[in-house]
Amino acid sequence: MPVLPASWRGSVISFMKKFKVGILGATGMVGQNYIKLLRNHPWFTVTHVAASANSAGVSYERSVAGRWQMPVPIPENVKSLIVADVANIKAAKKRCDFVFSAFELPDKNLIKKMEEKYAAAGIPVVSNASANRWTEDVPMLIPEINHRHLEIIPVQKINRGWKKGFIVTKPNCSLQSYITPIFAIIQAGYRIEKIFIATLQAVSGAGYPGVPSLDMIGNVVPFIAGEEDKTEEEPLKILGSIKKGKFANTNFLKISAHCNRVPVADGHLACVSFKFNGKKPKREEIIKIWQKFRALPQELELPFAPLRPIIYRREDNRPQPRKDRDAEKGMAVTIGRLRKCKIFDYKFAAISHNTVRGAAGGGILNAELLVKKGYIS
Repeated sequence: MPVLPASWRGSVISFMKKFKVGILGATGMVGQNYIKLLRNHPWFTVTHVAASANSAGVSYERSVAGRWQMPVPIPENVKSLIVADVANIKAAKKRCDFVFSAFELPDKNLIKKMEEKYAAAGIPVVSNASANRWTEDVPMLIPEINHRHLEIIPVQKINRGWKKGFIVTKPNCSLQSYITPIFAIIQAGYRIEKIFIATLQAVSGAGYPGVPSLDMIGNVVPFIAGEEDKTEEEPLKILGSIKKGKFANTNFLKISAHCNRVPVADGHLACVSFKFNGKKPKREEIIKIWQKFRALPQELELPFAPLRPIIYRREDNRPQPRKDRDAEKGMAVTIGRLRKCKIFDYKFAAISHNTVRGAAGGGILNAELLVKKGYIS
């Protein structure tokens, strides 16, 4: 076997086969990020792009003319791909091994039904959409936290009569700046019972064209539709368990959140206070827990897995979006300012890249784990 480049961690699969990948919602912001991040991926190559019927029938380059928002050119292998109607599942089946679902519709039930149609046709669906997050047999996956939730996939297939297809989704971007550090503490044997969070979320989280500039320049908007519910509720499923063929939420944790839109391009910052139930670690012990934290993606050396999932900065004024959102290629959580809280036990600030770890990059990591565990073949 040839010697692998050092940058291709865990990429032995690339010498056997590159998986053909489809992107549903390829013209939107999350879809564009997928195309940008996959351009040099050692395991995956984009062979199919799909969007609404209004965008279909022309080359990808033409379809996103004037709307390409990425800081790199459209990859050559994607430019000339003809955009398919997302409803044309037969075309996807001919061209790809699995799909990333990144399309949005006002009616979430339509997204849910479309993803189910793809899975029924034998196409695994790795979804960024919220439509199936609360489906009782669909994992809501953060690989460092709940990779064992993938064990429900065979049950999901039996429930639906699906042979090869299935659905796995990822959580909302708003919670990914704090849930991994919280999980690391819980995994170390400390029980956390209450969390209070204020998020400061970047404008890129609203897509393109997103929030009007006159609403954001020199301003903060203290409301993002649906974000507070997602921030408070989705961790309960992620930290929950599989019982009798469906997911059961954890019952030991309560979360309260304020979600704010701020005039920052990328990077969601969370200010977090938390309270223990029972024994409490010292401050330096918590920092060591974070610094030592590694999980299955790191053990498997998945290409998109950050070497350091959690980074702790000791400067008084960190983390900051511009300085810390790109840590570990945008896949790490950067934390700072861990200190005692006068109401709860401790508080800290943390940041993650909302369009990388919180969106397309997180979806890619999910797909890598699915491949490595044999669910996508």
